[in-house]
Parts: sequence; structure tokens; C-alpha cells
Amino acid sequence: MTFPAITAVANVLAHAPGLVRYGSKPLRDAAHAPATLEAIAARLRPYEDAVAYGPNQAFIGNLEPEALASLPRPWFDALDRGASSAGAFGDLISEGELLGLLKLCDRARLVHLDADTLSDAAARLAKRGIVTPAEMEALTPADGPAIDALCRGGEAIPLFLDGRTVGAIARGHEEDEALTANVLLENLAGKATGVLALRRLLTMVEGRVAPGDVDFVLAGSEEAVGDRYQRGGGNLAKAIAESAGLTGATGFDVKAFCASTLYAVFNAAALVQAGVFSRVAVVAGGSLAKLGMKYRAHVAKRMPILEDVLAGIAILVEHPRPGDPVIRLDAVGLHTIATGSAQQAIVEALVVKPLAKAGYRLSDVDRYATEMHNPEVTEPSGSGDVPRGNYRLIAALGAMRGEIPRDGINDFIARHGMPGYAPTQGHIASAVCYLAHALRAMRAGTMRRALFMAKGSLFLGRMTDASDGVSFLLERQGGNP
Repeated sequence: MTFPAITAVANVLAHAPGLVRYGSKPLRDAAHAPATLEAIAARLRPYEDAVAYGPNQAFIGNLEPEALASLPRPWFDALDRGASSAGAFGDLISEGELLGLLKLCDRARLVHLDADTLSDAAARLAKRGIVTPAEMEALTPADGPAIDALCRGGEAIPLFLDGRTVGAIARGHEEDEALTANVLLENLAGKATGVLALRRLLTMVEGRVAPGDVDFVLAGSEEAVGDRYQRGGGNLAKAIAESAGLTGATGFDVKAFCASTLYAVFNAAALVQAGVFSRVAVVAGGSLAKLGMKYRAHVAKRMPILEDVLAGIAILVEHPRPGDPVIRLDAVGLHTIATGSAQQAIVEALVVKPLAKAGYRLSDVDRYATEMHNPEVTEPSGSGDVPRGNYRLIAALGAMRGEIPRDGINDFIARHGMPGYAPTQGHIASAVCYLAHALRAMRAGTMRRALFMAKGSLFLGRMTDASDGVSFLLERQGGNP
């Protein structure tokens, strides 16, 4: 049987130190202790350090994740000053460029930027091939006094660049708590980084796939847009598609906490397999609410605040061509209601069962992509090394089943795992960040197959105590042992 393929993947990052204060944790802490903002400002890193940081370079494709294992820790002290902000998979844009994208993606005219910031952003984004000069020239800048007046009057919150107020975002309604300036900034940040990823994806397939050739868009972002009557009822997929120029497409959002994007990928494959659409783009923007989520530990340990980037991913799913790796729809792993919340049961459902469907053992998978959170972000707060913990669970289950020697767990992790490198934005870190690497390796003939596994914490919404999860195999055509 022939399955749909992943033919292109874009991974992008946007440096956003000025927005860290608007992350959920910093915002709540600053409301009670204003000195929090000074402590945060002292630990923010410059754009050049974010570009030179190994995990960010791995995310945008200039470094293989496995190479991080040989870099001395802490990685934030082992910076590569020769690193580029232009990656094989996408860009790491500056905060000024991000602010320009926010303005471009703002259809409600709530974002106000001064002329210098807007002009500089336009030039930089155009140089990257992300925007056209004409669409940026159509945007109207605001003057400083008007920006200050909006903020002083309580209608808007300020936007910062290098410690200066260079803009503002206004609320969308005087009484609607779903349309406050803070909520709209979160939503717009998710949209803008999704647009950045989707536009970069389109440049990757330019000449073969035009924007009008994409039929459908699925958004797996964590943000849920809406108003006071339907707080999560909006459609980021269509909003992102519109701003990326996909005029012939429609779409909708997929929501499942951290598993959202992986769910969207296998649903995209199913739509193509069923013949409903020929090409489906999956897109996910960043989660502003998670900026600075672990800032307390980073400040306490006098290290840079590493949760200062927003991530975006775009994935093209279509009928396979020679060399394109396929999604094995006959070996999808699902966490059913009966699976429960025990970690062993989850791993059995998402790893062992789908591999058994395909006739494989654990060792037949070259790489496992799980929750690929950067350990330098999570370890200082006591959350541990999340990817390694998942790999130990998989290996331990393999040892219990007799597939792995009991003294071979560490060797299995070294051979089939990798260091975490993704920002702690759950839906981005949950396996999909490795799709671009796997695609490159399979096309180069150095990898046969990879398993992608995501978990979702449904209990966070207080509607259920259940866990969730999904997995699938990505396989090189003719990749059977």
C-alpha cells in the first residue's frame, strides 16, 4: 500500500526577549512583585547569543540534534559565534522582525509600531524573502506620542525592543476578557510565527508547488482564539493561510494540548489518503504564554532566561514522489480512553502496539522523537531531562519484553535517542520538531524510519482526569529491513 508523504518541513524561531514579561508566569508574578521585571531584564540575552546557541541551531537545521551530546554543558556558555540565523529548515528572526510580522498579520489594526522599527523590520524580512516590500509599505506607522497615549490610557500594552517602547497592541473590546490586549498579543504571536513558518515552507517548494496548489490547512497551535461567547471557537488555520497567500485553501484547528500538532499531521495524511485533498499543510505557531515559564530557576541560578524564543513549524503532506518518506497510516499509535494514565501503558499504546502492527521491534526504529524539551531549560527548575526520561521508559519496557538486554538500556538510548533541543512550547517540542531532520536523513539514505510520539495532558483543562497521546511511523520508501 502507498501512503502519503511528508515532502517539506519548515522550522522557525523568533527571538522575543521583550515579550517574556507577557508570558503567563512572569505576568502573574510581576502583578504582585513589580521588581520581577527588573530581575527578568537582567537575565535576558541578546539576539546574537540566541543565534549562537546550540539547541536553536539544531532547531533551524544548522546542527544535528545528536551533535549536542558532544558539546560541553552548559550549552549557553558554548556559543558558536559563527552561527547563522538562516537555517536549512528556516530562520531565527530578531525581535524587531517579529514585531514587524505582528503588524503585518494584524487585520484588526490593533498593533501600532513606530516608523523606524517598522522600516527596519520590513528591510530585514524582505532580505530573508519572507515578505514583499509592497505589503510592508502598505502598513502605516504610529508616532511615539500616540503610542504613549494608548498605553497611559489603559487601552493598550507597550511593545518593547532593546528596552525601549517602540509600539503597542490595543485591546479588541472594552469589556470582553477574551479580547484583552494580552490575550490578543498571545493569539497574534501564534498567528505570526505560524505565518513565518508557512511562508518559509512555500519558498522551499517554490517552482513545484504554488500557494494556490495547497488545498487545506490544519493548525496544531496551542492558542485557541475566540471572543466572550466562544472563547476557543476561532480558526487560526484559515487566518494563517490567508496571511501566507493560500487563497485556494480552507482549514480548521486541531486541539489536543501538546499532542495537537502530531494529531494534525496524521489527520492531514488521512485526508490525502482518502482523496479528499491532494495537498495539506500543517502549521503551528508559538505559545507566548510559555515565554519565561521557568524564569525563576534561571534567575536564581544566574543563567540566561532561555525561554525567550517563539517557535513555528509548517509541514507539507501530499502524495509521495520518489525519495519522499511516508506516514505509515497502518501503524498509528493511539491513547484510547481505556489506556489509562500509567506511563508503562502509555508507552505500550504509543510505541509497542504500532510497531507490532508494522511487524517491527524496538531496535528496528532508527530514532525515537518524543518530548524534545531542551534540558537546560527544564533541569534548573527540577523538571529533569524530559527526553531522556522518555527514552528510559521505552528502553525499560523493551528490557521487560526481552527485546533489549537489561544492561543495554543506556546503549539503546545512545543509539536511538537524542538530546532535547526544542523550546518548552509543548506542541512544538512534542516530536514534530524532529520531522525536518528525519526528512533530511531519509532523503540522504542514512535513516530508514523514525517514530514520533506526543502526549497530551487533557486534565489541564479540568474537564477530565485523562491523559492523551498519539504516534506514527515515518518511513523511507522501501525502508523495510
